[in-house]
Amino acid sequence: MGIPIGQVAESTGLSVHALRFFEREGLFLREIPRSGGGRRLFEPADVDWLVLCNRLRASGMPIGVIKDFAALVRQGPGNEPQRLALLEEHERAVRARLAELTANLAVIHDKVETYRQHVRDGTAAGVWDPQGRIS
Repeated sequence: MGIPIGQVAESTGLSVHALRFFEREGLFLREIPRSGGGRRLFEPADVDWLVLCNRLRASGMPIGVIKDFAALVRQGPGNEPQRLALLEEHERAVRARLAELTANLAVIHDKVETYRQHVRDGTAAGVWDPQGRIS
Protein backbone atom coordinates (compact mmCIF):
# COMPACT_ATOMS: atom_id res chain seq x y z
CA MET A 1 0.00 0.00 0.00
CA GLY A 2 2.65 2.54 1.00
CA ILE A 3 2.62 5.52 3.33
CA PRO A 4 1.08 8.71 1.91
CA ILE A 5 3.16 11.89 1.83
CA GLY A 6 1.07 13.66 4.47
CA GLN A 7 1.68 10.89 6.97
CA VAL A 8 5.40 10.88 6.14
CA ALA A 9 5.51 14.65 6.68
CA GLU A 10 3.81 14.25 10.03
CA SER A 11 6.06 11.44 11.22
CA THR A 12 9.33 13.08 10.09
CA GLY A 13 8.57 16.70 10.95
CA LEU A 14 9.32 17.68 7.35
CA SER A 15 6.79 19.60 5.35
CA VAL A 16 5.23 18.13 2.22
CA HIS A 17 7.09 20.86 0.33
CA ALA A 18 10.40 19.71 1.87
CA LEU A 19 9.66 16.10 0.93
CA ARG A 20 9.02 17.12 -2.66
CA PHE A 21 12.25 19.15 -2.59
CA PHE A 22 14.17 16.11 -1.31
CA GLU A 23 12.74 14.08 -4.17
CA ARG A 24 13.61 16.70 -6.81
CA GLU A 25 17.14 16.97 -5.43
CA GLY A 26 17.69 13.21 -5.65
CA LEU A 27 18.07 12.70 -1.92
CA PHE A 28 16.04 9.50 -1.73
CA LEU A 29 17.67 6.11 -2.03
CA ARG A 30 15.13 4.98 -4.60
CA GLU A 31 12.52 6.42 -6.88
CA ILE A 32 9.36 6.87 -4.85
CA PRO A 33 6.54 4.97 -6.56
CA ARG A 34 3.16 6.54 -7.10
CA SER A 35 -0.35 5.25 -6.82
CA GLY A 36 -2.66 5.05 -9.81
CA GLY A 37 -3.80 8.56 -8.82
CA GLY A 38 -0.24 9.87 -8.90
CA ARG A 39 0.26 10.08 -5.13
CA ARG A 40 3.67 9.23 -3.72
CA LEU A 41 3.78 6.04 -1.68
CA PHE A 42 6.64 5.74 0.79
CA GLU A 43 7.91 2.71 2.66
CA PRO A 44 9.14 2.62 6.28
CA ALA A 45 12.76 2.50 5.03
CA ASP A 46 12.14 5.76 3.15
CA VAL A 47 10.90 7.35 6.39
CA ASP A 48 13.97 6.11 8.29
CA TRP A 49 16.21 7.58 5.58
CA LEU A 50 14.35 10.90 5.75
CA VAL A 51 14.81 11.04 9.52
CA LEU A 52 18.56 10.58 9.03
CA CYS A 53 18.67 13.21 6.26
CA ASN A 54 16.74 15.63 8.45
CA ARG A 55 19.23 15.09 11.30
CA LEU A 56 22.13 15.63 8.93
CA ARG A 57 20.57 18.86 7.66
CA ALA A 58 19.71 20.05 11.16
CA SER A 59 23.30 19.46 12.22
CA GLY A 60 24.57 21.65 9.39
CA MET A 61 25.38 19.20 6.61
CA PRO A 62 24.88 20.97 3.27
CA ILE A 63 22.30 19.52 0.88
CA GLY A 64 25.07 18.86 -1.64
CA VAL A 65 26.93 16.64 0.82
CA ILE A 66 23.71 14.80 1.71
CA LYS A 67 23.24 14.26 -2.03
CA ASP A 68 26.75 12.84 -2.27
CA PHE A 69 26.07 10.54 0.67
CA ALA A 70 22.76 9.39 -0.85
CA ALA A 71 24.48 8.71 -4.16
CA LEU A 72 27.09 6.58 -2.41
CA VAL A 73 24.41 4.60 -0.56
CA ARG A 74 22.43 4.11 -3.80
CA GLN A 75 25.56 2.68 -5.45
CA GLY A 76 25.45 -0.18 -2.99
CA PRO A 77 28.22 -2.08 -1.23
CA GLY A 78 31.85 -1.33 -1.88
CA ASN A 79 32.07 2.37 -1.07
CA GLU A 80 31.69 2.21 2.69
CA PRO A 81 35.10 3.87 3.27
CA GLN A 82 33.91 6.92 1.30
CA ARG A 83 30.66 7.01 3.26
CA LEU A 84 32.59 6.74 6.51
CA ALA A 85 34.95 9.55 5.51
CA LEU A 86 32.03 11.80 4.64
CA LEU A 87 30.32 11.11 7.98
CA GLU A 88 33.56 11.49 9.95
CA GLU A 89 34.20 14.89 8.37
CA HIS A 90 30.69 16.01 9.29
CA GLU A 91 31.12 14.67 12.82
CA ARG A 92 34.34 16.73 13.17
CA ALA A 93 32.52 19.85 11.95
CA VAL A 94 29.62 19.31 14.37
CA ARG A 95 32.01 18.72 17.28
CA ALA A 96 33.86 21.94 16.42
CA ARG A 97 30.58 23.86 16.35
CA LEU A 98 29.59 22.30 19.68
CA ALA A 99 32.91 23.36 21.22
CA GLU A 100 32.38 26.91 19.96
CA LEU A 101 28.80 26.97 21.27
CA THR A 102 29.97 25.60 24.61
CA ALA A 103 32.55 28.38 24.90
CA ASN A 104 29.90 30.96 23.99
CA LEU A 105 27.50 29.48 26.52
CA ALA A 106 30.14 29.72 29.26
CA VAL A 107 30.55 33.46 28.62
CA ILE A 108 26.78 33.98 28.57
CA HIS A 109 26.35 31.94 31.74
CA ASP A 110 28.99 34.02 33.52
CA LYS A 111 27.14 37.18 32.50
CA VAL A 112 23.83 35.72 33.70
CA GLU A 113 25.39 34.88 37.05
CA THR A 114 26.85 38.39 37.33
CA TYR A 115 23.48 39.99 36.64
CA ARG A 116 21.70 37.52 38.93
CA GLN A 117 24.03 38.46 41.78
CA HIS A 118 23.60 42.21 41.16
CA VAL A 119 19.82 41.89 40.99
CA ARG A 120 19.80 39.82 44.18
CA ASP A 121 22.06 42.35 45.97
CA GLY A 122 20.15 45.37 44.66
CA THR A 123 23.23 46.66 42.84
CA ALA A 124 22.03 46.12 39.27
CA ALA A 125 21.70 49.79 38.35
CA GLY A 126 24.59 50.66 36.08
CA VAL A 127 25.93 47.10 35.77
CA TRP A 128 26.64 47.72 32.12
CA ASP A 129 27.60 51.35 32.20
CA PRO A 130 27.97 53.10 28.83
CA GLN A 131 30.72 55.16 30.50
CA GLY A 132 32.97 52.13 30.58
CA ARG A 133 32.13 50.14 33.67
CA ILE A 134 31.48 46.55 32.66
CA SER A 135 30.72 43.73 35.07
